[in-house]
Amino acid sequence: MGEYPHVRVTGSARQRGRQYGEQARDRVHRSVSAYREVFAELAGWDWQTVRAEAARFEAPIAAYRPKYLAEMRGIGEGAGLDFTDVLAINVRTEVMFAAKARQAAASAGPGGTGPARTGPAECSAFAVAPPPGRSGPTLIGQNWDWLPHTADTVVVLEASQDDAPDFVTVVEAGLLAKTGMNSSGLGLVTNALVTSDDMGEPGLPYHVLLRAIMDCENVSDAITALQAGFRSSSANYLLAHRDGIAIDVEASPGDFSRLYLLYPGDDGVVLHTNHFLAGRFAGKDVSVWAMPDSPVRLQRLRAGVQGAADHSLGTFRALLSDHANYPSGICCHPDPRMPRYDQGMTATSVLMDLDAGRMWVTDGNPCGAPYRELDYADFLAKPSLVAQAAPAGNEAAA
Repeated sequence: MGEYPHVRVTGSARQRGRQYGEQARDRVHRSVSAYREVFAELAGWDWQTVRAEAARFEAPIAAYRPKYLAEMRGIGEGAGLDFTDVLAINVRTEVMFAAKARQAAASAGPGGTGPARTGPAECSAFAVAPPPGRSGPTLIGQNWDWLPHTADTVVVLEASQDDAPDFVTVVEAGLLAKTGMNSSGLGLVTNALVTSDDMGEPGLPYHVLLRAIMDCENVSDAITALQAGFRSSSANYLLAHRDGIAIDVEASPGDFSRLYLLYPGDDGVVLHTNHFLAGRFAGKDVSVWAMPDSPVRLQRLRAGVQGAADHSLGTFRALLSDHANYPSGICCHPDPRMPRYDQGMTATSVLMDLDAGRMWVTDGNPCGAPYRELDYADFLAKPSLVAQAAPAGNEAAA
């Protein structure tokens, strides 16, 4: 496995998309080709059906943030693909996790034949935020676990924007955003969730919302972005800001009332894997049915944090290489007992120091691939529009 390529873009939304598609052309084609096979295997849909399903999401995205459609059109132009092909991979979550929920409902109902194909699990995430008045960096990171083909599709996308913060995101080629941070000090990691309400109803797709968060100035802006319309799918959004803020947002399909918040403990740490933790959540969580290793990974993260001498990046580097419950551990490896499209692996491990503007990325499993340090202090130096108007000093800590 080689080093994941870097893609740097600038200009208008359409121009950025076109540059993205041109620079990552082979990997974008690989993404589309791979998901053509994945949709057929896990959802039972041929590509024509997938494209038709994807087209149902165009109107909600246009009403929410039309520039994201412009970015996708540009990606298609740059890569030599139809726009609907790019749209389809950007709604892959809505297709596949809706299929999981339907399968779970069928297996539990009369005549059900038991659990069906579920695909791999996704992600073990953390954030560390110092309380007001105490020094220390705000840290955030995760292992991103997904299908093995992502070894050939991940890119590090570096975007300069005139009308929003600049940002860096580690993402599958052709998708708008995933894990990342921006020039206003906001960081994002994420986990898949799935409920019985994940039926693929047209609305705001998961990866469009991830992209919207990259355009936000602060955490409250990010929460506003998540509640600005009907969300199509469940997901977990762990947000942090270099001001010393960390808030976890569990979301199920629906409006603002279907957001469930979690906060750091007394140690300043937030941990999340792939099932709902908020006590207020009253829906039917299908996550553990679909991803039964999620509780194990959360337990290992909690035990590791409790036993650690500190909550430094070194501590989390070690934790994210943990192999307990192998091969379905925090550091995930393909399970040879399972069918091809149910096998997962840690495609990358990403760590971020939001104060320093630094990111560390592995090109594959962190147990075998070293973390590459990426210094974005200069690239992400554009001042936040809201921070420029802030009063001097830390009023909260005073």
